[in-house]
Amino acid sequence: MTKYFEDFAVGEVIELGSVAVTEEAIIDFARQFDPQPFHVDPEAAMEPPFKGLIASGWHTCALYMRLMCDGMLNDSSSQGASGMEELRWLNPVRPGDTLTGSYTVLEANRSSTKPHRGTVTFRSEMLNQDDEVVLRMSGRGQYGTRDAAKA
Repeated sequence: MTKYFEDFAVGEVIELGSVAVTEEAIIDFARQFDPQPFHVDPEAAMEPPFKGLIASGWHTCALYMRLMCDGMLNDSSSQGASGMEELRWLNPVRPGDTLTGSYTVLEANRSSTKPHRGTVTFRSEMLNQDDEVVLRMSGRGQYGTRDAAKA
């Protein structure tokens, strides 16, 4: 069932599912997009401050995006996003971690200039298996209304 703008309730928390993080995936992503030693070289990563291999924050964002697409976005009237106001990597992500994503609706406002869509202000989080927040983002997404779908 498609989720339209009207279906987003302020305070609603949408659980997006979980993903396991492997050493191979961390290294593969980092080699391509963020080849810093603590992301691609397990031996070099043993040096302080991380004392072990960690995932790129951008990898963590990509994992969240996949969970959001599978858990909600691909079954919604999404019309893209206007950007992020906050992006924080609060704890390192390591091989063997299992990350769980959530999407919390902070505000929902129908557009006054484009009445067939609305803006949802949201907070996204990823927690590891120890309930530590590893990623927190806030931003705005645009969603079509039921009226637009019927037109």
